[in-house]
Amino acid sequence: MTKKPTHVLRDEEQIDAIAKRLKRAHGQLAAVIRMLDEGRNCDEIVTQMSAVSKAVNTAAFTLLSTSLRECIVEDKKNSKEVQEKLQKLFLSLA
Repeated sequence: MTKKPTHVLRDEEQIDAIAKRLKRAHGQLAAVIRMLDEGRNCDEIVTQMSAVSKAVNTAAFTLLSTSLRECIVEDKKNSKEVQEKLQKLFLSLA
C-alpha cells in the first residue's frame, strides 16, 4: 500500500487568518439562516450567501497557496506529488 502525498499547514499566522475568515463565514451563514427564518427578501439573503461563499473560497485559496509555498520551500522527497495534489485541489475550487 503506497502512502498518498499529503501536506499539513504549519504557518501559524496563515492558520490564524484562515480560522478567523472561516469563523466570520460561520457567523454570516448563521445570519443567512436567521434571515430565512425571519422571511427577509431574497436580495438580502443572496447578498449574504455570496459573502459566505467568498469567505470560504478565500480561506481555501489561502490554505492551498500557503501549502504550495511551504512544499516548494521544504523540498521534500514527495514535494512534486504533493504539489500536483494541491494543484488539483486548487483547480477544484475554480
